[in-house]
Amino acid sequence: MKKLIPAYIRVLLIFFAVFGAMEYFVDSGDRPAFVKFPMITVFLLVFLFLLIAIEITVSAIDTITYHLLTEEQKAKLEEAKSLGFKESDWYKKMMKAITKSESIENEDQLLLPHDYDGIKELDNTLPPWWVYLFYGCIVFAVVYLVRFEIMGGDNQETELKNEMVQAKIDVAQYMKTAPDLMDEKTVTLLTDKADLAVGKAIFTANCIPCHRPDAGGQIGPNLTDNRWILGGGIKNVFHTLVNGGRDGKGMISWKATLKPKEMQKVASYVLSLQGSNPVNPKAPDGEVWVEPTTAK
Repeated sequence: MKKLIPAYIRVLLIFFAVFGAMEYFVDSGDRPAFVKFPMITVFLLVFLFLLIAIEITVSAIDTITYHLLTEEQKAKLEEAKSLGFKESDWYKKMMKAITKSESIENEDQLLLPHDYDGIKELDNTLPPWWVYLFYGCIVFAVVYLVRFEIMGGDNQETELKNEMVQAKIDVAQYMKTAPDLMDEKTVTLLTDKADLAVGKAIFTANCIPCHRPDAGGQIGPNLTDNRWILGGGIKNVFHTLVNGGRDGKGMISWKATLKPKEMQKVASYVLSLQGSNPVNPKAPDGEVWVEPTTAK
């Protein structure tokens, strides 16, 4: 693989594969992951730095190894290269510009005069790619310092708090229209005949043992008059269905049996029976309920 694909193509392929994986697996909403999460940008830059460093190190090792070969081995290697991939001149010039490396033949001119137990050093200049990356890190640090420490930009903790506040707003907005998430604060009275028919079927299947088929009351109270033990109106009736009646002698909670949308329909059906005057109704129980009016 290494001999078939140039180093610069390998670096780009690996880098963009990791970059694509980050964007795919990191949930960043409607913004790119490297924009929303600065640490991902830092990781990608460090990863790119390591890729380039590895490729340059491998290239240097290959160069040194090549010069250690015998002439016969070099001839065979050149013959093998001529049959496969051959680096172009522009690629060699580009790597020369990136690394500013000297040929191994000029090594004697780069030796420093000092000697440490037989170990000598070469007076090589720092590779431009390393210098530019170092300068880039300094620029990034300055921008980060100004952005977050001086200008008071939102850090990750602040962003989390802001997103939690927005999430609560979104949930509240969703609950206004989500049938299976409604509560007594968001429930509304239904008047459509189809909804009331469903409510009647639920009432017939579950409520007539206590309230009679005509809702005139038996064990439970009469549901057709204007008196209510726990309050009338769609919100109170829905609340009673969800939480049950009075402790010890009231109606059970139906939230484990019926969905919120089903309780909304049966509550709306019960309220549609107001004033229906069933035969032999149970004596009034509770207090008179008057629907509050909203001041304009």
